Amino acid sequence: MSGTTTAGAALRRRAAGAGANRWVVLFVLCVSLLLVAVDATVLHVAIPAVSEDLRPGGIELLWIVDAYPLVCASLLILFGTLGDRVGRRRVLLLGYALFGVASALAALADSAQVLIAARALLGVGGAMIMPATLSILRQVFPDRRERALAIGVWSAVAAVGAAVGPLLGGFLLEHFWWGAVFLVNIPLMLVSLPVGRLLLPESKGERDGPWDVVGALMAAAGLFGVVLGVKRLGTGEPAGGLFTVAPLAVGAVLLALFVRRQRRRTHPLVDLRMFARPAFSTSVGCIVLAMLALVGLELIAAQYLQLVLGLSPLQTGLRLLPLTFAAMAAGLAGARMLRRFGPRRMVCSGFCLTAAAVVLLTGLGRTDQCALMLSGFVLLGFGLETTLFGAYESMLSEAPPAQAGGAAAIGETSYQLGAGIGIALLGTVMNAAYAPGLAGVPGVPASASGAAAHSLGEAYEVAAQLGGPAGAALRYAARDAFVHGLHVTLLVSAGLLLLGAAMALRLPQMMQCGPVEVPSPRESVEDRVSV
Repeated sequence: MSGTTTAGAALRRRAAGAGANRWVVLFVLCVSLLLVAVDATVLHVAIPAVSEDLRPGGIELLWIVDAYPLVCASLLILFGTLGDRVGRRRVLLLGYALFGVASALAALADSAQVLIAARALLGVGGAMIMPATLSILRQVFPDRRERALAIGVWSAVAAVGAAVGPLLGGFLLEHFWWGAVFLVNIPLMLVSLPVGRLLLPESKGERDGPWDVVGALMAAAGLFGVVLGVKRLGTGEPAGGLFTVAPLAVGAVLLALFVRRQRRRTHPLVDLRMFARPAFSTSVGCIVLAMLALVGLELIAAQYLQLVLGLSPLQTGLRLLPLTFAAMAAGLAGARMLRRFGPRRMVCSGFCLTAAAVVLLTGLGRTDQCALMLSGFVLLGFGLETTLFGAYESMLSEAPPAQAGGAAAIGETSYQLGAGIGIALLGTVMNAAYAPGLAGVPGVPASASGAAAHSLGEAYEVAAQLGGPAGAALRYAARDAFVHGLHVTLLVSAGLLLLGAAMALRLPQMMQCGPVEVPSPRESVEDRVSV
């Protein structure tokens, strides 16, 4: 009996992955993810160089950083569900091409406005690539045990990309101009396009009923408005200002109308019944909170390493490397930890470990404390990757195979939404704690103090212009104020992480491994392209 069961499971796995070896498919998908992950972080170490060359204002600088996650988060549901309809591989390959074109445009940008537009176009390409990788992975690995291992490899590659971004960016800035950080995408795209076309299987979800174009546009506009409003709050705009309240209100109304529309349609764009499953909705919330803490802290950490400790971009990338190695280890060990501890204990422990790491990092000051930083970054990387792995695996396993694209889009939307809100929210906390420290610096005019309160980089520029004792006093005060703001931001992040730990208690206690899922005929062999 056991031999028959094993043979049947193997047969079903072969049917689900027909047309291409599933591990080869995983490799190609990981290259796709690497492309997006590198671009998401490669700009962090280049911000000072971009500021010096293009001279963007404070709002423009935030747009340069935020345009990519904002646009990407807005369009994930649109392209994720479109992939379910017209073919996930087709959308993925189109995303590769668009990503390459946008990278060239960003590299050659001669103004902040052009760079912002290029970053937005990169966001469109990323929105095509990200849900496609996860939804194809969901289809090719129907067995939950194998899928957990595949997600572990996938998440480890994401961690590699997040670390390679600053490291590669630092290396390129040491030898070339800042635009070179975008040119690295073009060779990856040139390789990924033909390889993906040859090796990736095509898959589609349900085709019954028309694709809800109006619903997709409502979701995109709604998400854009909400994140834009939060981002404006992050720049220090008044909470009651028209250009802050209006995007938030319009975005919230559009999202509410989108939910109402989906509930009434016979063939909805996104099956909202998935959120009725505690494991799915809780996993989405955990992803948002984890990314909210991670991306905001990474951006602030890069500024701390370069502007407070005076490290070069390459040295900054090297300092962030232990965080990545720890995340890689957690991703590769994730499948085993999930089987042993279950989703609830795994995600909850990951949040608690990350919170402990964040509190440990409050010991950082104006001087370089390498051992403390190393310990904190290792704990931070392992804890966050453990959290994200458990949340992603639970979310994907709760989604029906036919809804793989929509589920992946929801997961990636929560990922990008958490990243965008994290930059805005933690940036707001950072600015609120930083600015008061520059009021009333002896010998510094009020106008100079006001300009210096925008950011530490501007404070250094103002101090250089003042010169003498006043400039030195302003520089010293700005550095102290930034360290104080860093400590406050870390404590706020720790609170959010503990909130995530409490939320994770709603996840299943154990990993449920039922029978191997078999995709419907229309999304298996005949829809796949053989190698």
